[in-house]
Amino acid sequence: MCGIAGFLLRQGNARAEVVEAMCEAIRYRGPDDEGVRVEGGCGIGMRRLSIIDLSTGHQPLSNEDGSVWVVFNGEIYNYQELRQRLIGQGHRFRTNSDTETLVHLYEQEGVEGLARLRGMFAYCIWDARSRRMLLARDRFGKKPLYYAETSEGLFFGSESKCLRVAGVPLELDEEALRLYFQFSYIPDPRSPFRSIKKLPPGGWLLWDQDGGRREGRYWKLPPPASAPPEGLSEAKAREALRDLVDEAVRIRMIADVPLGAFLSGGIDSGSVVASMARQSRLPVKTFSIGFKEPRLNELPLARMVAQQYGTEHYESVVEPRALDLLPRIVRHFDEPFGDSSAIPTYIVAQFAVEHVKVVLSGDGGDELFGGYESFFLQERLRWADRIPGAARRALTRLAGMLPYSTYGKNYLRMIARPTALERYFESNYAPYFIRERLLEPRWMLPAEGAYLTRELADCLLPGDADVLLQAFYFEATANLTGDMLVKVDRMSMANSLEVRCPLLDHRLAEMAATFPPAWKIRNGKGKRILIEALGDRLPPALLTQPKRGFGVPLAAWFRGELYGYLHERLLSRRFLDLGFVSPDFVRYLIEEHRTGRRDNAHWLWRLLALDLWCADYLPGIPRAERA
Repeated sequence: MCGIAGFLLRQGNARAEVVEAMCEAIRYRGPDDEGVRVEGGCGIGMRRLSIIDLSTGHQPLSNEDGSVWVVFNGEIYNYQELRQRLIGQGHRFRTNSDTETLVHLYEQEGVEGLARLRGMFAYCIWDARSRRMLLARDRFGKKPLYYAETSEGLFFGSESKCLRVAGVPLELDEEALRLYFQFSYIPDPRSPFRSIKKLPPGGWLLWDQDGGRREGRYWKLPPPASAPPEGLSEAKAREALRDLVDEAVRIRMIADVPLGAFLSGGIDSGSVVASMARQSRLPVKTFSIGFKEPRLNELPLARMVAQQYGTEHYESVVEPRALDLLPRIVRHFDEPFGDSSAIPTYIVAQFAVEHVKVVLSGDGGDELFGGYESFFLQERLRWADRIPGAARRALTRLAGMLPYSTYGKNYLRMIARPTALERYFESNYAPYFIRERLLEPRWMLPAEGAYLTRELADCLLPGDADVLLQAFYFEATANLTGDMLVKVDRMSMANSLEVRCPLLDHRLAEMAATFPPAWKIRNGKGKRILIEALGDRLPPALLTQPKRGFGVPLAAWFRGELYGYLHERLLSRRFLDLGFVSPDFVRYLIEEHRTGRRDNAHWLWRLLALDLWCADYLPGIPRAERA
């Protein structure tokens, strides 16, 4: 696990100090080692968190004759199998690291070799013979990779701050910020800056020094099935799922350093811990955090799993110093990021790294097996398909006439949307009437649903697809990769901790895509087939618990200890002069939340995250480039 950075100049020679500065900006991603390679116009570097082959895994690393070099962030779980195959084809290895596999695989198969990799990764190959650079990213985008193509050349890094250090222009991408207000994150491939892009999950970019370029995708999640494959019974599917979960866990337990697991009170992390315990000779180290608020405290449920499997269990009831924590967390994202579950993710990573360098998590279970309330809501709203067009238009007008404070105003507009897909976006992301009042007009997305269909085309099925299948696919290809995995990567790497996600093994994901909705959701409850396959390994109490989000008492903080801080920042002249929001409506949101009339914590956090990001990035941008 590492942080990587570098560039390929169109003309002139690379300077080592520039690469070193890019890598220094992400030192926390790899505090154990560093390395730089400069050759002609190419400069590549890394910061290493040593996990496998501690003594000989130094990067950058080359092939036999030094003509192909790699810097690599991540883990290749099937590298030993690939290594033996490549040795049989005549390649000679100098190390036992998974990193070296990449240079020989590139020599043997080029871009096509990406399909053989099983793991999480972002890496750069420098091919000195062809004067060509290859950038590649894992299938779900667990590991980040930013890049910019400028008049000087190609620049890349694990985080966009690497490119900032290298002097890449930072003109704001206004469309990206509009999407942030809709989703609370900026979807791939956009970033807050026009010149900087995110390499798509499952994507690659080949860039020649003379200006040639090619890009492509070697993998996309298969569309979710509406019916099971012919000949596959539920019983066989449960058995295959159980075996594949165990295999995905087993291959992610390979490490030359202490390893453990995050353990909440949920089915996903509990299933991962159960599988680890069944396959480990030693007690599994597990880590759980809780809060004094009962609705946020899952420690008793996590303790049940720990006791059942005799884990070496660590737990903590935390009272974080919010004023110290929030700016530090926001700074690690390099872009506006409005998911407040980043806060407990940072806290549990900080707690775990005191004992281990690698943890396994249960991320991905909700997206792949139908665990979100948003999925159940789509089932309950199918009746809205039968509302006549005239009635929809009347409901929309009525909703628009009601005062903002009226309960049910957003619901009326939502059920009146002309398509089920628009209902899905309206009910699960930022409601129109909040954005309409909060944002200045230039920051509103176009009202028609066709805009999001075009902007998010890679994350949506054809227009006539069933809305539940659409929801499954969007959550797994957009929200998972743009929100959940970004949160896990930044918050874990901020603490120099590696997180592995067995439930996001691509073979497991491909299998889950073949299971129809009826195998995942029944009677308003999700993850049915996962529970039937693995539930006998868990305490019965876990199987009947309602789903809880992974959160902190943010609503209480904004009414209490953070009220003054929130008021000061969001109503400051500096923030309001940026022209994003209506000052009067921000005051309204804060006061409505303070009095307890509505819980606006989500929106207030989204605005505070934007403000803290602006404080870091906008001062360095010339006034003419500001939004």
